[in-house]
Amino acid sequence: MLLASDIGGTKTLLGLFSPDPDRPAPIEVGEFVTLDYDGLEPMVREFLGAWKVDARTITAACIGVAGAVTDQVARLTNVPWLVDAEAVGAGLGLKRAEVINDLEALAYAVPVLEPGELAMLQQGIALPGGNAAVIAAGTGLGIAMLHNVEGRFVPYASEGGHADFAARTPRELDLVGELTRVFGRVGVEHVISGPGVVNIYQFTHQTFGTGPTISPNSIAPARLCTGVGMDRSQADLAGRIYESAREGRCPHCVEAFDLFVSAYGSEAGNLALRAFATAGVYIGGGIAPKIMPALESGLFLEAFRAKGPMADLVATIPVSVILNPDAGLLGAAVRAMALSASR
Repeated sequence: MLLASDIGGTKTLLGLFSPDPDRPAPIEVGEFVTLDYDGLEPMVREFLGAWKVDARTITAACIGVAGAVTDQVARLTNVPWLVDAEAVGAGLGLKRAEVINDLEALAYAVPVLEPGELAMLQQGIALPGGNAAVIAAGTGLGIAMLHNVEGRFVPYASEGGHADFAARTPRELDLVGELTRVFGRVGVEHVISGPGVVNIYQFTHQTFGTGPTISPNSIAPARLCTGVGMDRSQADLAGRIYESAREGRCPHCVEAFDLFVSAYGSEAGNLALRAFATAGVYIGGGIAPKIMPALESGLFLEAFRAKGPMADLVATIPVSVILNPDAGLLGAAVRAMALSASR
């Protein structure tokens, strides 16, 4: 039996899988609110206890985390947890445990995804010996690459979501100027993420306050536009902004989401060039499947392809949206299966 985990800034998925030559098969999957727990171990104990599973029957565990991993230790970016593979394995009595970046885990899922779990944005022509890449906007922005080594994809992680955001248009330059005033430095995920949507919304509505200590979601409820509604909660504000834009309730919401989609497409195209992803670029994360009409509007691919002398190249690269919401968990199970087989 395999144990897989996908730890995100908002929710964590835990799953028990059985090995299968083609793709690990799920036995049980549980969803948890990440910040309801002080760490991973109590969450896993609760999950295994609920299904009466003895940890000693688990041959390997893979833990995907939203953060950088160094020497099998990860300090999560948006969660006050330290995840140490050795400590987790010893504390739970696991035979083997490994910690990997959550986008690396998602990358492990790419080769086993079925056609129905993908939505094609650009057909392109996948080169059999080419590399691939994954980009995923959610609570933050994650990026991973898949090197093609002798016909087999080898995923590796990055922290590209924390790289500097590159403005391309006069309006984006204005956006960067405003975000620089607020945050001091503008990373990619200040723009391309759920909080990034809120940042752009505040920019187009001119609702940013003053001072450098404003958080990404620090919008005054009283100043929410009528398109978004006067709900005082911050829950799903990015989703409400999208609905306002999609239905044309507010021109500032329309502009905000157009800026978001265009920036997302541009960064995906940048990744295609950096990874030389001639086997395909995959759009993951929680946002993309919810905004398919916006991604299919043309703005995303127009920005993806606008790469000067490389425009013809990126126009041939397949681009797909990952529809399976548990793909990161599946990828962690794929890696756990490989760990189990290499014992």
